[in-house]
Amino acid sequence: MEAYKKWVRRNKDYVHSLESLANGLTWLLPERFSASEIGPEAVTAILGIITAMNEHIIDTTPTQMHVGPVEPNPFPYSLCISAIKDLETVVEVAAQHYFGDDKKWNFIAVTEAIKVLVRLILFRNSGYKMLLHGGDTPNIEKHSDFSSSQHNDGGFPRPGSGHGPNGLNPWNLEGRALSALSRFGENARMSSDTVWLRRVQHQQAIMEPPSSTRPTISMILSEKGVQGALFLMGEVLFIIRPLMYVLFIRKYGIRSWIPWSLSLAVDAVGIGFLTQVAKSRDGGKEQHYHLTASEQDELKRRKLLWALYLMRDPFFTKYTRQRLESTEKLLEPVPVIGFLTAKIVELVVGAQTRYTYMSGS
Repeated sequence: MEAYKKWVRRNKDYVHSLESLANGLTWLLPERFSASEIGPEAVTAILGIITAMNEHIIDTTPTQMHVGPVEPNPFPYSLCISAIKDLETVVEVAAQHYFGDDKKWNFIAVTEAIKVLVRLILFRNSGYKMLLHGGDTPNIEKHSDFSSSQHNDGGFPRPGSGHGPNGLNPWNLEGRALSALSRFGENARMSSDTVWLRRVQHQQAIMEPPSSTRPTISMILSEKGVQGALFLMGEVLFIIRPLMYVLFIRKYGIRSWIPWSLSLAVDAVGIGFLTQVAKSRDGGKEQHYHLTASEQDELKRRKLLWALYLMRDPFFTKYTRQRLESTEKLLEPVPVIGFLTAKIVELVVGAQTRYTYMSGS
């Protein structure tokens, strides 16, 4: 494994070129290797995991400026989350193929539960920092309102822009159609959150000596009071919402308004808490919870992800789909535009059943 890491680090440009070539070749794959979609989904998942692993290896390259004793590498939680996301769609299509539409939700729920557990551990080990892009991107910016002795920059680096989000495979037919929508929040980043800047910040974090302690829940509550409590509750709600959504779909069905409404309510409450925390810094209070620039951008991204509720059943079936079909009929007589509109509607409808319920998690 060490030999492979050295090879990847020495040939970064070559590795990126190979990954781009492999991803491009997946467009030439048949839509189905067999009667099911397991084959192409597995291929794209494997490519996604390999890409994530290579990026993790590159971003964790040791720096020669590092001084002091060499510490064991922490568990790559961000890489683990990315792998789970890449495998989610494979789990879904395999469960649907072998166990049917109803029982597939049992497997999806288990996958979501594992993802929630990993995210909660990452949230704790990072010193209760906001998870950027669901934990895909390390949050290594320091909070200026905490003393440096109380911080541990626990991020486990990997850039979050290399894969389709939440198990979305952007190279099969449906994945391509909904890629822009499902990755909508993933790409909503400001200049302060670019890949090169995150890598520079990570190298700086490596060169700094590790702090002896990291913020705990009691420390946050005692120093930040109500604002600290709101931040913790908002972040936990964001982490557990996808699991709650899937469990209620499993119980009431995908056509029920209960899972959709509950998920939207949890999102609204969580975002409301975090928005209140973001506004508190301008209120002149002694106790406030400062959000870094990356965390402010993440909050904006999460608000943008609310648009995905338009693509989730039962709202999609009752409203969005009807609007799409009426638009298709309206533009049908127009040459070229009518054809393209019909194709887009067809692909969006096909992708909606699989790629939207996990998006934003």
